Amino acid sequence: MTVTLIMRREDGRADVRVVFVHGACVRDGAWWWRRTAAHLADGGVVCTAPPLPSCGETGRAPGDGGPSLPDDVAAVRAHIAASDEPAVVVAHSYGGVVVSEAAAGLPQVRHLLFVASFLPEAGESLASFGDGAPAPYLDLTPDGTFGVRRELAARTFLQDCAEEDVEQGLARLVRQTAVATAQPVAAAAWRHIPSTYLVCARDNGTPPAVQRALGRRAGRVVEVDAGHHPFLSRPREVASLVLEP
Repeated sequence: MTVTLIMRREDGRADVRVVFVHGACVRDGAWWWRRTAAHLADGGVVCTAPPLPSCGETGRAPGDGGPSLPDDVAAVRAHIAASDEPAVVVAHSYGGVVVSEAAAGLPQVRHLLFVASFLPEAGESLASFGDGAPAPYLDLTPDGTFGVRRELAARTFLQDCAEEDVEQGLARLVRQTAVATAQPVAAAAWRHIPSTYLVCARDNGTPPAVQRALGRRAGRVVEVDAGHHPFLSRPREVASLVLEP
């Protein structure tokens, strides 16, 4: 069944907003979402992207004793709850862990869209989906932070993006509090809110087979022939999915 979420108000704006929650080890969610946001703006949809404290976006330095997953959850939850307007929440990669708890019980949230993301059950963490060893494209350091190895970032995550987006995306890589990957969530919003999982079939970071397995937890699964950031490389398709999930 297709549910159309978009309705019009008298001023022409869509009666829904989009909240985009970015993935690990980057900053500036609005930049990552901007190409898809431009298509949504044509339909009167307003998009926002809350900062994640564990990525150092709120002024506190990441690392041992720094902001971690609970801070990310609190920031995203407060951002969504700040308005009574209905929301579609889009979670990318690590953002799915944050949203799984942050969106739980919020009546504003009409739909969840997980993009190459992780859908933890209550009590699970991002680390629950790994084998205990860090991915080869990640760099962990003794200060309690981790980041993406710059020399591997483009071919792992941005191989199908425009050269301009690759260059600007690499400039937005940051280090993040490492403990955030091991902290469990207290809720699984996708169990109670309609959800769609977008599998990125050309993803070199999160294997498509892993995504398909995770997608079975969502209400619906859609595939796109794209790498890890389809909202940059295939923005029109992603926008269409947001508008009519």
